[in-house]
Amino acid sequence: MADDAEQRRAVLQKYSAGYSLRSRFLNNLANRLRNRFSRRGVLTDLDDVEQCRAALRTCRLGHSDLSDSLNNLAVSLWDRFKQRGVPSDLDECIELHRDALLLRPPGHSLRSHSLNNLANSLRDRFRQRGVPSDLDECIELLRDALLLCPPGHSLRSHSLNSLAISLWDRFRQRGVPSDLDESIELHRDALLLRPPGHSLRSYSLNNLAISLLDRFRQRGVPSDLDESIELLRDALLLRPPGHSDRSESLNNLAISLGDRFLQRGVPSDLDESIELFRDALLLRPPGHSDRSESLNNLAASLRDRFRQRGVPSDLDESIELHRDALLLRPPGHSDRSESLNNLAVSLRDRFLQRGVPSDLDESIELFRDALLLRPPGHSLRSSSLNNLAVSLGDRFLQRGIPSDLDECIELHRDALLLRPPGHSDRSQSLNNLANSLGDRFLQRGVPSDLDESIELFRDALLLRPPGHYDRSESLHNLAFSLGDRFRQRGVSSDLDECIELYRDALLLLPPSHSHRSDALKNLANSLGDRFRQRGIQSDLDESFNIFSQLPHTSHAVSREDLAAVKSWATAAEETNHASALLAYQTALKFLDQHVALLSSSSRNFDVIRMATASLAVDAFSCSIRHHTLTTAVELVEQGRAVFWTQLARLSSPFDELSLPGDTGAVLVEEFKQLSSRLRAVFDRSTEDQSSKIRQLTIQWNDVLSRIRMLPDCSRFLLPPLFSDLQKAADEGPVIIVNASQYSCDALIVLCDQDPVHIPIDITQTYVSELSTEFQSVAEQFGCSDQQNKLVGILRKLWHHIVEPVVQALGVLNVRPGSRIWWCPTAEFTLLPLHAAGPYERERDNLPQIYISSYTPTLATLIRARQRNSQYATTQHFVAIGQGNPEGGKELRCVAPEVAAIARRLAPIVSSFTSIQDSDATVQVVLDALNDNQWLHLACHGMPNRQRPFESSFAMRDGPLMIKDIIRSNWQNPEFAFLSACHTTVGDENSPDESIHLAAAMQFSGFRSVIGSMWSVDDNVAQQVVSTFYDKLVDDSGRLDCRRAAVALHKAVKKLRRNNVPLEQQIVFVHIGI
Repeated sequence: MADDAEQRRAVLQKYSAGYSLRSRFLNNLANRLRNRFSRRGVLTDLDDVEQCRAALRTCRLGHSDLSDSLNNLAVSLWDRFKQRGVPSDLDECIELHRDALLLRPPGHSLRSHSLNNLANSLRDRFRQRGVPSDLDECIELLRDALLLCPPGHSLRSHSLNSLAISLWDRFRQRGVPSDLDESIELHRDALLLRPPGHSLRSYSLNNLAISLLDRFRQRGVPSDLDESIELLRDALLLRPPGHSDRSESLNNLAISLGDRFLQRGVPSDLDESIELFRDALLLRPPGHSDRSESLNNLAASLRDRFRQRGVPSDLDESIELHRDALLLRPPGHSDRSESLNNLAVSLRDRFLQRGVPSDLDESIELFRDALLLRPPGHSLRSSSLNNLAVSLGDRFLQRGIPSDLDECIELHRDALLLRPPGHSDRSQSLNNLANSLGDRFLQRGVPSDLDESIELFRDALLLRPPGHYDRSESLHNLAFSLGDRFRQRGVSSDLDECIELYRDALLLLPPSHSHRSDALKNLANSLGDRFRQRGIQSDLDESFNIFSQLPHTSHAVSREDLAAVKSWATAAEETNHASALLAYQTALKFLDQHVALLSSSSRNFDVIRMATASLAVDAFSCSIRHHTLTTAVELVEQGRAVFWTQLARLSSPFDELSLPGDTGAVLVEEFKQLSSRLRAVFDRSTEDQSSKIRQLTIQWNDVLSRIRMLPDCSRFLLPPLFSDLQKAADEGPVIIVNASQYSCDALIVLCDQDPVHIPIDITQTYVSELSTEFQSVAEQFGCSDQQNKLVGILRKLWHHIVEPVVQALGVLNVRPGSRIWWCPTAEFTLLPLHAAGPYERERDNLPQIYISSYTPTLATLIRARQRNSQYATTQHFVAIGQGNPEGGKELRCVAPEVAAIARRLAPIVSSFTSIQDSDATVQVVLDALNDNQWLHLACHGMPNRQRPFESSFAMRDGPLMIKDIIRSNWQNPEFAFLSACHTTVGDENSPDESIHLAAAMQFSGFRSVIGSMWSVDDNVAQQVVSTFYDKLVDDSGRLDCRRAAVALHKAVKKLRRNNVPLEQQIVFVHIGI
C-alpha cells in the first residue's frame, strides 16, 4: 500500500490544476495516505486532509465528485481528530457529512454511506462531550441506514454493527436495559452474516463480546461473561501476530478476564489479563494512537492485583503508567477525563495503604479536574461525582474538616440522581452515600443520618445478590451501620443481625483479600460488644479466635491491617486476655513491614507517627505485666525511633556484612549504592524525584530480600533480638523508663544478666502533667521564681522515678561515679532525668552519684560503638561559629568560644579549621563535614515543633535543616558539640521518634553528641566549652570521643562552683558512647 500511495502521488503530478479529473486523483491519493496511516500510525500521512481540501476546491456546486470530496475530507478530519483529539476537526467533519448527505437524497446509491458516516461522527462527538442529542440523532440515522440495507445487502452487517454500537453507547450513558439487549441481538445478527472466513468476522466477535461483558456488569449473569471471553479468544485467533487489530483483541480479552477475576477471584485470570495488557502495550509503541489506552488499562489491572494481593510495586507501577497516559492526553483530548480519574483512583488507593496525605490531596484535585470535563449530561458525570465524593470522605476521616463531609454527601446525592433504578452503578451510589451519612452520624450524632444510612445499605445489598463481586462490601457496610445503631440505642436485634452479616461477608473474603483483616476486626469487636451486653463466654472466646487469624495475612501489610491488630491489642487489654502480648508482637511486626513500604521522606513522617502512636510503650508495659522482660526490651526497641531506624538501614555497617562468593559481593555493592542514592534524594519534592524515590525503594527492598536468602543473613536489618540489644550495656547499664496508659515502669538492662524491673508508682497522666509543667517553666528560665519551680520538678523526678532506679543500681553493685545511660520513652523524653535529685543539704543529687548519658534506642548506642574510627592516626577538627545569622540576633560570645577551642586543640589535632560569620554558609558547612570528623558548632538553634524536619542551625545565608543533614553522607564522623539552643527539642506530639537536631547528628553517624534541652546562655556555653575540651583530651594528648560524657560532667561540676543558675548547669546533655 505504501508503494501504491507513492504511485498515486506520481500520477497526480502529471496533471495540471485545471485537469477535469484532478479532484478524483486528489481523492484517491488522500484515501491511500489515510489507509497507510491506519496501518502504520505515521503522523505525516495525515496530510491527506490537505489533499482532500484541494480536491474539494476543484469541485464547484453540481460537480459529480462534490459529495465524494465532502465525504473524503470529513473522513480525513475524523482520522486526524481520532489521533490528535482537536474538537474543531470533529465539528467540521460533522458539518461536511451533513452537506454530503444533502447531496445524496433518498434513492442515491451512496445515501446509506453518508447516513453511516454522519452517524459515526456524531457518536464520536457524543463520546467526547456527552451531549445526548448527538447520540439520539446518531441512532436514528443508523436505523435509516439499516432500512436501506435489507437482508442480502452487502453492507447489512456493517449497518447492524454500527447501530448495535450506538445503542450500546446509549445504554452506557442512560442504563436502559432494552438498549443493551437490542445491541446484543444486532451484533448476533451481524455475526451470522460474517461466517468463518469473512474478513470482518473478528470485528463482530469482538463487538458482541464487549456488549455481553456490559450485560454481565449490569446483571451479573456469569454465562454472559464466559461467552464474552470465549468470543474474544476466537477473535484473537483471527488476529495473529502482525494483524493490525491484534492489540485491540489482546486488550479486550484482558478486560474481560479482569472482570471475571473481580467476580470469582481466580488469580490466574488477573495474571493472564495483565500479561495480555503488556503484550498489547508492546504493539502500541510511543506515537501509536492507542498507546494511552493500553497504558491506562494495564495500570488499572495492576491496581486490581494490588487490591487483591497488596504488593506495593503493582500500585506504584500503576500510578506511573497512569501518569504516562495522562501526558498523552493533554487538555482538549477526548479521553483526558478518564486519565485524570484513573490516576486519582490509584493515588487514593496508595493513600489508603500508606496514609501519605499528599497522595489524597492530589487525588482530590485530579477528581475535580475530571469532573469539570464531565459537565451535566456527560455519560460519566455520575462516576466523577462519586469518586470526588469518596476522596473528600477519606480526607474528612483523616483531618475531620466538616465541610469535606458535607460536600461529599451532596456529591453522592447528585450521583445517585444520575443513577436511577436499573442503572448498573446504582448500588455503588447507594452504598457510598450510606457510608458518608454514617460518618456524619458518628461526627454529629443525628439519628436520622444513621437510619437513612442503614436503609440505603439495605437497598444496595438487594442490588448485589449472591455472586455479585461487591456483595461482601455491602454485607460488611450494613453490618457496620447496624453496629453503630446498637451502640447508640442498645437494640439487641441490631447487634445480632450485624454479627451474622459480618460472618457472611467474611465467607466471601479469601485469606489473600486486602480487606479481610478489617472484616475480622469488625466481627471480633461485635462479638466483644455482645459479650459485654449479655456476658456469654462463647462470644468472647470466638472474638479472640477470630482476632488470632490476623497474623496470617498473605498480602503486603497495609494501614488497615495494622489498625486491625491494634484493635486486637486494645480488646485484649480491656478483657485481660492472654493473647494481648501476641497482639502487640504482631502489631510491631506489621509496623516494621508497613514502614518498609514507605520511602524515607519527611512527608511520610505523619504516617509513621500515626502508625506508632503509643504502640511501643503499651507493648513494653504488657510484656512487663506478663513477666517477659527480654521481650519488653525487644518490643519497645522495635516501635520507637522508627523513622531514624529506617534511615539507619541506608547507612548500616555493610563492611561487616560478609557474603560468600562473587554474588554476595555484587549484592553488597548494589545495596550500598542504592542506599546512598536513597539518602541523596531524601525529601525531594518534585514528582520526577518522587517517582525516582519509589523506584529506588522497590529496588532496595528487592536486593534486601535477596541478601536475606543467603546463608547466615536471614535476619539482616530485621529488628534485633535481646541477645543483640544487651550489648548496649557493655560499658554500663541502660535504664529504659516507660510511660504507658497501663503502667509506668523502669527496666535496667545489664550486660551479663536478665533485665531488672523497677515498678514506678505513678500514672501516664501524672508524667504528662509533669512534662507540661516543666515545659512551661523552661519557657521562662531566667525569671527569679522559676528556679524554685525547677527544683520542685527535679525533686518529683527523683522521688518517683530516679531514686528507685539508683537504689536498684546500688543493689546491683554499680559503683558511684560509673556511667549510666537513660533511654526514656513517651513524655519522659521531655524531662531532665539526668538532673533529678532531692536538692537538700547533705544529700546527693543524681549528678553526684552517676555520670548520665542518653540514647534514643539501644540499637543506636550499639551502632555508635561498632563504628570504630578509620582515622586512628589522623584527627581533623572543624569549629564553626555563626554569631551573625541572616535575620537573627547577634551572639557575641561565639567568636571568643571558637578562639578558645582553636587555642586548645589546634596544636594537637591533625588539622584544625575555623569557619565563622560570612564564611559559615549552609553549603560551606556541609562541605566541611565531608573532610572533618570532629565538629564544634556555635550558633542559634531553631527548633520547629510543627515541622520537626525543618528544625535548623542558623547559618549566614539561611537555615541548615535536619533534612539537609540527613541527605549528607559524611565519612566516619566522630563527635559533635552543638553549642546552640534547643538541639534536643523535637516534635512534642511524637517524642518517641526523637526528631531533633542532636538525634539527626547521631543518626548521621556521629558517635558522641553534646546537645541542649532548652536555651543556653552565651557566657555559660563559653565556660563549659573551655573546661570540656581540656577533659576530652586523653593521657596521650589525643581527642577521645568516649571521654565526652565524663568531660561534660566535669565541666558542669565547675559551673556549680561558679554559682551559675541551676537551669544553665543542667542544660547540656550527652548522647551516645
